[in-house]
Amino acid sequence: MSITAINILQQIIDKSKKIVFFGGAGVSTESGIPDFRSVDGLYNQEWKYPPEEIISNSFFYRNTKEFYRFYRAKLLPQGIKPNPAHYKLAELEKAGKLLAVVTQNIDGLHQMAGSKNVFELHGSTLRNYCLSCGEFYDEKIIIESENEPDKLPHCKKCGCLIKPDVVLYEEGLDQNIIEGSINAIKQADTLIIGGTSLTVYPAAGLVDYFHGENLVLLNKSPTPQDNMATLAIHEPIGQVLSQIKVN
Repeated sequence: MSITAINILQQIIDKSKKIVFFGGAGVSTESGIPDFRSVDGLYNQEWKYPPEEIISNSFFYRNTKEFYRFYRAKLLPQGIKPNPAHYKLAELEKAGKLLAVVTQNIDGLHQMAGSKNVFELHGSTLRNYCLSCGEFYDEKIIIESENEPDKLPHCKKCGCLIKPDVVLYEEGLDQNIIEGSINAIKQADTLIIGGTSLTVYPAAGLVDYFHGENLVLLNKSPTPQDNMATLAIHEPIGQVLSQIKVN
């Protein structure tokens, strides 16, 4: 890893007062959560149905048992903890330098590391609700439902089906989350994009709202925005951010 690149990133962060971090699956791979599109990602693993089909709204209702079998196995990894990237971002927020984290991830690791102002574009596996009465449940209800006779999570109040608060294919993003993300990005003097290929829309389109001074890209592989960046580093994001000192 280039010492010069790290020094430049350190200088950018030192001078910045309103940083926003925009992250994708690559932020959590160092915690042991697979991404979607790499060689070892979810989309390249063998399964009875294509993962894109399984995690769609129509599949959830059409084949709920198979949805939850995949969901528990692939999207609810147990014992996962934040990595240095998550902790460094929380440290930057606590120091008053980072305005917000905008994430495409659904694992809740940013909050676990201590980040407070997090916009979860695709929802969270840690939140689940009854489709009938709206009663809220954490992820334990999904994990424990594997032991139920029908393998499905049911509301303890009314007995109806529980659905994860994640944005499935065929579903729209939460407009309040979108607006909050846009407002944060518009205010930023530095936008750090990490662990995302910037190919998933509409989330990737949020980058267009940035008009600040420094655009920093931290991704293991090149992205379509590299030529527009102040700085692009193609290394694991946790390894990069762990070298940054918060002043």
